[in-house]
Amino acid sequence: MPSFDVVSEVDLHQLTNAVDQAGRIVANRFDFKGIDASFERDERTVVITAEADFQVEQMEDMLRSALIKCDIDPMAMDVGEPVTTGKLVKQTVILRHGLDSDQCKSIVKCIKSKRMKVQSQIQGDQVRVTGKKRDDLQQVMALLREEDLGSPLQFSNFRD
Repeated sequence: MPSFDVVSEVDLHQLTNAVDQAGRIVANRFDFKGIDASFERDERTVVITAEADFQVEQMEDMLRSALIKCDIDPMAMDVGEPVTTGKLVKQTVILRHGLDSDQCKSIVKCIKSKRMKVQSQIQGDQVRVTGKKRDDLQQVMALLREEDLGSPLQFSNFRD
């Protein structure tokens, strides 16, 4: 029976590439010359450090554009509030990984509301969708791409 999984994942290798790319942009920009500004990544957390609030905002935009270039949806970003410590301003950006239970329930509810001939079940931080026909599964994928569920969705483990 054909099936696939609905997941929300961030590729750590691509995240590293995006943070490095944003760091190179900061190093090459004229308005950031001689300023203590940096990106630090630890797993799925990126800490933006600069000397002023407006610089942190600019660096957040640079990170967002670098994520887009590396095929990471910026909707996965949870941006914290800027915190001033001494002469530096730090802002924490966490990239969400996995679907929480409310998002899983809303995906299942969305699929059931359209009365498609598929079954959906929650498995931890993902949703498994099974159906008799491959076309039905592709319709579900198209439906979920159109819906705004607050988190970027990927479709993996497609079995025919």
